[in-house]
Amino acid sequence: MLARAAVVRSAAGRDKGRLLAVVRAENAAVFVCDGKERPLNRPKRKNIRHVTPTQAALPEDALANDRVLRRALRRLDAEMNDNIK
Repeated sequence: MLARAAVVRSAAGRDKGRLLAVVRAENAAVFVCDGKERPLNRPKRKNIRHVTPTQAALPEDALANDRVLRRALRRLDAEMNDNIK
């Protein structure tokens, strides 16, 4: 089960390939936000099979507002892409 503030990568849908932060987890679904397309006040419900967990987790204060969340996810995505190259 994914916990709050865990970072996942979307594996299906319009947002495929994007990093998202888990806001809430339920039985077979997670509610995710990215701070732009999906702000914190309107999370996206995604089937747990449609996300790929990463080893990363955001600090709780990164979920304070959309601007901080966008910045944290952008920084994390850049770090992950640098490690691949």
